[in-house]
Amino acid sequence: MKERGKRGGDKDRRLIIKNKKLRGEWVEQLFVVAAYEHGLPICGPWGEMRGYDFVVGWPGYFVAVQVKSTTTDCYGGYACNIRQGHEVYAAGSFDFLAAYVVFEKAWYIVPAELVAGKYCITLFPESEKAKWEEYREAWYLLDGRKAGETIDLMGCAEEFEEGTRGAVGEFAEAFTELVQVWGRVRSEDLMGL
Repeated sequence: MKERGKRGGDKDRRLIIKNKKLRGEWVEQLFVVAAYEHGLPICGPWGEMRGYDFVVGWPGYFVAVQVKSTTTDCYGGYACNIRQGHEVYAAGSFDFLAAYVVFEKAWYIVPAELVAGKYCITLFPESEKAKWEEYREAWYLLDGRKAGETIDLMGCAEEFEEGTRGAVGEFAEAFTELVQVWGRVRSEDLMGL
């Protein structure tokens, strides 16, 4: 069922995940997918005690990204909180804010120095003249390479004889099971939210 959005047009409001923690995890997954779609290498810190959610880049250029989302209507736009608990992020906590407007399916990639000390910014996806609009879908800011520049990636892998699994095979099997279980749990958790 679709509801008519306040600013016209149909908005699919079924996708709201009311639990903020679950919605945050979902949006972080959307960020990973979008970053990969834009050819950006990405990794995340272990645990949740950092002022950033992901590191994007390669040797010689890494940036820390804080991912936030909003579903909150505010004066014809969407209010996006940029705080850690009840406090603003300390200077240097991250390099870029990646703010996702859920109902518009729009990403804003904003340099940290522009939001430093702010508790909130308001995003107006339907206004081309809005303050933050130049940062809408500005994935190139995370790239860091000059136009046409390439990078060389090297890697190695151990060869396994047929019929032996080794540690890598055991890890792959355990990881596959974990993903299957996690997928079932997450879909159950999201029902009725």
